[in-house]
Amino acid sequence: MKRWLALLSFSATLALAAPSPAEIEARTKHLAHELRCLVCQNQTLAESSAPLAQDLKVQVRELIAAGKTDDEVLAHLTDRYGDFVRYKPPLKASTWLLWAGPALLFVLGLGLLVRLVRQRAHLPDEAFDEEPRDDA
Repeated sequence: MKRWLALLSFSATLALAAPSPAEIEARTKHLAHELRCLVCQNQTLAESSAPLAQDLKVQVRELIAAGKTDDEVLAHLTDRYGDFVRYKPPLKASTWLLWAGPALLFVLGLGLLVRLVRQRAHLPDEAFDEEPRDDA
């Protein structure tokens, strides 16, 4: 009788630990929005209909069904495909340019605009006069 109770409690523990199909699907959808399609590159797995994206969603679903946490699934895919697979890659030494790039380009463009305006401010008024046209 004790064996049956132990087996029953162990089975109940496993059943409670295993994610339900609804939970698996919800977590798969959530992670599909955080992962990049490696074929499309500008779409998440959720948005992409590429065969590789479908395969990656199946792989994510299988990892979740196997009891992996979201962080473990992301770590597994990052180890396999690199930080590029994450739609929002983490900030670290290898991705700092990805995060700082837009700000650097903005500052560079603003600096060029200020320089151009200052150069034009020092030009004489004659430099801005229109040349006479021959309307004949």
